[in-house]
Amino acid sequence: MGNRGMEDLIPLVNQLQDAFSAIGQNATLDLPQIAVVGGQSAGKSSVLENFVGKDFLPRGSGIVTRRPLVLQLINCSTEYAEFLHCKGKKFTDFDEVRQEIEAETDRVTGQNKGISPVPINLRVYSPNVLNLTLVDLPGMTKVPVGDQPADIEHQIRDMLMQFVTKDNCLLLAVSPANSDLANSDALKIAKEVDPQGLRTIGVITKLDLMDEGTDARDILENKLLPLRRGYIGVVNRSQKDIDGRKDITAALQAERKFFLSHPSYRHLADRMGTAYLQKILNQVNAKTPHDGAFK
Repeated sequence: MGNRGMEDLIPLVNQLQDAFSAIGQNATLDLPQIAVVGGQSAGKSSVLENFVGKDFLPRGSGIVTRRPLVLQLINCSTEYAEFLHCKGKKFTDFDEVRQEIEAETDRVTGQNKGISPVPINLRVYSPNVLNLTLVDLPGMTKVPVGDQPADIEHQIRDMLMQFVTKDNCLLLAVSPANSDLANSDALKIAKEVDPQGLRTIGVITKLDLMDEGTDARDILENKLLPLRRGYIGVVNRSQKDIDGRKDITAALQAERKFFLSHPSYRHLADRMGTAYLQKILNQVNAKTPHDGAFK
């Protein structure tokens, strides 16, 4: 079950976001929202697709998310998607949703990996989601590709800062377990804008890809790099699974089995996985501006 406060708040938040986005002012409105941050290839797209249960986000090498994507998930008995810029059109084929994100991105940024702070607003109605509003932000990068300017790293950072510095923005800091967490782009920016950790949730991906004999137990138990809100581990589909169009429902079942059977994580199994993360986000997303920071 979702949070009752969220059921009342989410339609109002969505309407305000749509209205301000239509006039290019989305990033300046101090609404409660969840910003998804992380380096390239950290697994952000897979986390969001697991929430929806559909493949709908562009994938590829380099910067794939080149504009903020305001993703509004709405629990509903039927399943379809709508874009703010495509008034009145309902998308039932999620391959078409991906194609529309790519086309709308190119329309504003061009086809050579440029970026833009102008958001794309997407609503997904589904019986399989909890009510959530998330903002998927470009992955942090250091090396320009294509026709990107030399200062692409600073451009992305400036865009992220428009969102993550707000007191009513919860940071979903996504980091892969098979890299050094001390150098995590997401945790670095979270520590900078939220030094007390009041509004950061760490998400650890790729736990199944760690070297044999190693694990992320100290991180998930919140001992290594402590966050006030702690960490939640998830297991996403592999690239082979994605290329083979492995069903997300089956992948979520495999994720659950992974945590229940892994000797280092089974004692944490009830606080790990996509379903638990979605539930936690639904609860904290119910905070309003009147609540102040996420306390």
